[in-house]
Amino acid sequence: MPGIDASRPFIPVRIAVLTVSDTRTLAEDTSGQALVNRLEAAGHILAAREIVQDSLSAIQQIVAGWLIDPEVDVVIATGGTGVTGRDVTPEAFAGLYEKEIPGFGELFRMLSYQKIGTSTIQSRASAGVARGTYLFALPGSTGAVKDAWDDILVHQLDYRYMPCNFVELFDRLQEHQRRSKG
Repeated sequence: MPGIDASRPFIPVRIAVLTVSDTRTLAEDTSGQALVNRLEAAGHILAAREIVQDSLSAIQQIVAGWLIDPEVDVVIATGGTGVTGRDVTPEAFAGLYEKEIPGFGELFRMLSYQKIGTSTIQSRASAGVARGTYLFALPGSTGAVKDAWDDILVHQLDYRYMPCNFVELFDRLQEHQRRSKG
């Protein structure tokens, strides 16, 4: 059965939270705050937090800065994953991915379907890896953020979670770069 292996140590992960919204302020950012509360309660470190407008270049500029920051292991964005003209977070992230993790969006939508039915089809939640950093794009609703964290990310960002997790792969995410240099 999958679960926590208590013989393994907990390893805190440094997580940057990006809220993508044309209207929210920090005081009104309930989904971003729910994510911050959850990651800190799990023992992780809030490495950075920003709010950015729904703009492909603005999203990429902030995330690109975090990708070269050694104090950021994971970037989680909330918002901008729908299908309207202003929703560009998946495109912004896709332009940065070295490897996509399609199973994340698939699993998110499967879990979401159990709660909101076919409305989940409007979500373009996605994930990938860039420069050794995990990137996750979540819908902007507080419920979606809670579902993604509680049902997927809290486990995959915990080194103790077995049979496998994202944390144990950190050292191997840039193997292709080391091989090409040597």
